[in-house]
Amino acid sequence: MSRNIAISDDVYRELKREKGERSFSDVIRDHLKERRQLADVTGAGVLDPDVQTAVKDDVERLSQGTLSRLDDETL
Repeated sequence: MSRNIAISDDVYRELKREKGERSFSDVIRDHLKERRQLADVTGAGVLDPDVQTAVKDDVERLSQGTLSRLDDETL
């Protein structure tokens, strides 16, 4: 089964440039498989628990700063 999707011209050009002889579906599928987040590696032995906690705390602290700046800008 196939589906039609709308993408911007710049994204289309990047996908077309990358695809070569592959299908657009293959290119997109490969990108989705490669996408990794911190949650994907925690618990996989990549980060020890202390480092994981420190990173999480830093992300939360930095996120709060961003939210505060956004609140200040909207006033």
